[in-house]
Amino acid sequence: MSDSHGVPLDVEAKLHQLERLVAEAKAVPLSASIMLNRAEVDGLVADVRDALPDELTQARWVVKERDEILERAQADADRILDDARDEAARLVSQQEVVRSADREADRIVEDAREQARQMRLEAEDYVDAKLANFEVVLQKTLTAVEKGRQKLRGRLDTDQLAEEDLDDFGVDRA
Repeated sequence: MSDSHGVPLDVEAKLHQLERLVAEAKAVPLSASIMLNRAEVDGLVADVRDALPDELTQARWVVKERDEILERAQADADRILDDARDEAARLVSQQEVVRSADREADRIVEDAREQARQMRLEAEDYVDAKLANFEVVLQKTLTAVEKGRQKLRGRLDTDQLAEEDLDDFGVDRA
């Protein structure tokens, strides 16, 4: 059985006895202190302790266990947060590596395009120079051919003139 506060009646009665003992104690002269019988006070305190229900001891144990669980949970939460921060930092670093690699790849592709453009221009210049040389050679060849043909025509013209002269002079060519 317990009173309206949930404290068993034995405990309540012992606490009333302790209060009455303090109230009835003799005052120490010239002081706010009182004199109590140690054995009587110790006995009442022991009785109160014995009268406390087992649930109170269990409640203390539950509170202690709860505190330990909360400490472990807080430590786990801190560890999880640290791991999450580390992972976030790793991902950010990895993203930066990927961005850096992308930038480097873009730079390499751009360099390769520029090199290809330069090589194409150099190849075009080389082919143009070769074609110009070939054109000069062809021009000289054409000039030589033309001169040769003109000589040949001049010779034919000379030969024709000679034949006509021979005919004119009545020379038989046989």
